[in-house]
Parts: sequence; structure tokens; C-alpha cells
Amino acid sequence: MNQSYKKYKPFKQINLKNRQWPDNVIDKAPIWCSVDLRDGNQALIDPMNLQEKLEFFKALCDMGFKEIEIGFPSASETEYEICRELIEGNYIPDDVAIQVLVQAREHLIRKTFEAIEGAKNVIVHFYNSTSTLQRKVVFKKDKAGITDIAVKGARLIKELTDAYTGDTNIRFEYSPESFSGTEVDFSVDICSRVMQELGASKENPIILNLPNTVEMCTPNTYADQVEYFIKHLPNREAAIISVHPHNDRGCGVAAAELALLAGAERVEGTLFGNGERTGNLDIVTVGLNMFTQGVDPKLDFSNLPKYKEIYERCTNMKIHERTPYIGELVFTAFSGSHQDAINKGMEYMKESGSDYWEIPYLPIDPADVGRQYEPIIRINSQSGKGGAAFVMANNYGYKLPKQMHPEFSKLVQKKCDELGRELVPGELMEIFEENYINTKRKYEIVGHPTVTEIGDDKIRVTGLLRTDGDEKTDVNICGEGNGPIDAFFRALASVGVCDYKFINYEQHAISTGSDSKAVSYIQLMTPDGKSIFGVGISSNIYRSSLFGVLNAINRAELEKESN
Repeated sequence: MNQSYKKYKPFKQINLKNRQWPDNVIDKAPIWCSVDLRDGNQALIDPMNLQEKLEFFKALCDMGFKEIEIGFPSASETEYEICRELIEGNYIPDDVAIQVLVQAREHLIRKTFEAIEGAKNVIVHFYNSTSTLQRKVVFKKDKAGITDIAVKGARLIKELTDAYTGDTNIRFEYSPESFSGTEVDFSVDICSRVMQELGASKENPIILNLPNTVEMCTPNTYADQVEYFIKHLPNREAAIISVHPHNDRGCGVAAAELALLAGAERVEGTLFGNGERTGNLDIVTVGLNMFTQGVDPKLDFSNLPKYKEIYERCTNMKIHERTPYIGELVFTAFSGSHQDAINKGMEYMKESGSDYWEIPYLPIDPADVGRQYEPIIRINSQSGKGGAAFVMANNYGYKLPKQMHPEFSKLVQKKCDELGRELVPGELMEIFEENYINTKRKYEIVGHPTVTEIGDDKIRVTGLLRTDGDEKTDVNICGEGNGPIDAFFRALASVGVCDYKFINYEQHAISTGSDSKAVSYIQLMTPDGKSIFGVGISSNIYRSSLFGVLNAINRAELEKESN
């Protein structure tokens, strides 16, 4: 057996007594900061050009982001020019702060301050790596040496801010990069030193960002780290606690949610989780998770397909079909039991008038994110009997009786097997029309049958019946009964079409106004004891039921001939 797992060290837990976060509840949105234009962009094979960045920035503003990290302006001329274009082109709303990232290095900090000149609201976000691994492998410095980098960076930023003559509102953010791989007490110490150097106060708080730069531990451990940090941070009221989870273990969303329970007030992430390696935290998922719990996320997700299109075009990245809330398949149901439950849930919502969304298997109303109901049910050979009926009802207005669902489902599954793929709604309609509307006719009513009330609750049906045998034969039929269907059966029996038994029928309108038509679903028992349905459509409710009877008989005769 492969023993390679033994080369990995288990993550060391911290000693947190009486942790509070398991009992807390997320009841309000955090401060959101999009890092799409920096962290997300730097992870692209082909980074966004100027026009794409400008379009993406506008989309983020439209969604409601008030803090947007636009890039690393000291890293390259391209990044610098984008920052200047946003400022000089007046793309930044007055209530939006741009965030610029910079390493705690003197020449980069000075270049950054040049880049932000003229902006109204700016967050200068500086960082240096503090993790045990990076101290040992990359920087070969002890804690004092790492702290010195952070303090000198903070001191220079404070000097440049104090010397700044413009009317820019400059705020500060510091990240001990790879916080989750740093001794939490050391994180507290270095952040405290930075706060002192910058003169952070309750009135002018610093953002302390605690990055899960590489997701190294389980989300509960990250929550422990955040809660421990907050409990031991001196001058706590002078800091806004932010988190920046990545998704290396596939737990970015969980890490963010547990960090919020632990006291974090701000979240950095990207749309749909774009970012280095396995990506950043997906802000859309976290925000809509809150939304589905009755919490206002303070972001507008009502036209999510629009932002998906912008995202895919600007990043040249495709969103996976299973991505929560926006993936192509997230509002679909192939399973028959799921399809049936969704169908029943839709009916329940209509009938109950409930103020709450209560649809099995759909945690959110697709309409709330700009999606449609039509794709909810997808039909393939594994779909249940309720799925096809749901599509027929919601797409075309045909409310098939429950007893008819298995029969129609078999026809659909047969077609799926023939084609070897799922069916689109239009193909279901074709199956319905072929088998129930445009049925091959052994018997046919020529013209319109006459339905007459003859008193004493008696109905007479007369018409001309055409038999399609070796030669077409027309014969007059007439029958009287307690209702139109009973009278029609007696009329058919008079010319030898008999041994069919009526079981049930349902009827409803399929259009409104002067051209309204009735559709009748007729269930018969064939001479050999099998159930079969026929469908009739007419502007006359009596005739629609008669046509349904005849279509059911024609279907039975066709099946008998084919066997």
C-alpha cells in the first residue's frame, strides 16, 4: 500500500477555550471586497485588458460592491495605467473605494502612492508573508526580521499619507500573508505593531485581513484562529477584521462562513471563485447562502446570468455546470422523484399563497437570480413519470392527469433511448402531438358531430364515422345516453365499435378569449383489459371529449395492429 501520506504533517490545532463561534448565527452581511481585478485577474492565462477591466469594474459597482481591489499598480506599467484610467476617466463612483495591493517594500509603496493620486477613496493594502514555512524557506528570517518589514512598511505609508496634499480619503489595510500558516500569537503581535505605527483608532480603524492564502486547515480550525486573534488583539475597536479564504481544500465558502461566525466583519473574494490554483472564495455563493436564510446580502444578484456572461467573456473562463446558483444544471432535476416533488411544490405554492419559498430540491427561487422555470426539469431516459408532465404543463399548458403520467413517460423514455440523449421541451411536445393529437386514425368523425340535449338529462350524438380499412367507408352513427360520452359510446356500438369501457376523463381550457379551446383527457379500458388515454381538442367542450374517446380507441387499435 502507498505510504506517501506519511510525508504530510497534520495541521496543529490551537488551544481555544470556550469557543463562541459554534453558537453564533450570521444575521447580517459583512463588508464585501471584490478582488476579481487583482487576485482573480492575476490567475488568468490571459489577463484582462483595459477595456475588459473597465467593464468588469462597472459590473462590480452595479452589483453593489463598495470596496474593489483593482490591482497591483506598482507591479507593472499595465497595472499602473489601469489604476490611472479608472481615476482620470471618472469611472469610480463617489461611494466606492478602490483598493490597491502592495508589498511592504519602499519603492513599491512610493509607486503606489503615485498611482492613486486624485482618487476620492482609496484603501492601501500592504502585506508581507509571516508563515513559519515562508520564514524558513523563502525569507530565512526570524519573527523579529519579519516584523521589521511590516513596521517599516507601515511607517512609510503613514509618512506618505501625512504628507499627501490631495483630498483623497486614504485608509489602511494590512495582511499577514498566509495567516493560517502563522502562529496565531505572532499574527496578533505583528498586527498590533502595525496598528500602533499607523495610529489606528476607533474613529479611523485599520482593516486587518487574515488570509487563508493557501487553505491549510479545516474550516473549524480557521474559525478558531480568527476567534483567538480577535480575543487577543489589543485595541480591538481600532480594527475591522477581514478574511481572505482560498479554496485549496475545497472549503473556501465554509471557511468564510465559519470565520463570520467567529467575528470577522469583512470578506474578500471573487465572483464565482476565480483565483490562484483552485480559486478564491466565491462571494456569489456566500451571499446567496445568506439570501436563502432570509438575510439581505447587500449585493444585487437579481440578474446573475448577465454577470455570468460578463465574467466568462472577460476572463475567458467557463463556469462549471454544477456551480451553485448559476451553473447550467443547478435548477434541473433528472430524478423522477425529484421532478415529481418539484411539480407538487409548484402547485402547493400556487394553491397556498405562502409568503415563503417552499419547493423541494430548489433552495432558491430561480427568478430571484434572473433564471427561468423552464429549465428546471430536464428529461432523459432516467427521468421519472412526473417530469415530462411538468414540462407539458409549464411550457405548453397541458395539465396531464396523474393517471396519464406513466403512459406519457414511457413514450418519452422510448424516444430518449432511441436518440441516446436528453430531450428538449419542443421534442416532448412533438411526442405528445404525434401520439395524442395527430394519431393515425382507423376511425374518424367526418365534419362535426352533433350533440343535442333531448330532455330528461338525455343527450343524443349523431355524426358521420369514417372507417379506414381496405377501403374508406362512411357510416352514419347515432346514440343516446346520460351524457355526451355515454351517448357516443352507444353510437359507436351501433356500428360495431364496442368492448371499450370508459374509466375517467379530465378537461380544462388551453387558451383564453374568443378562441379558447377545451382539451379533454379520456381514459379507457381496452377489450384486453389495458388502460389507454386519448386526447381531444375543440372549441366545443362536448366535441373535445368525443374526439378524445375516438383518439384513445384509435391508439388502442394501432397498438393491436403493431403487435
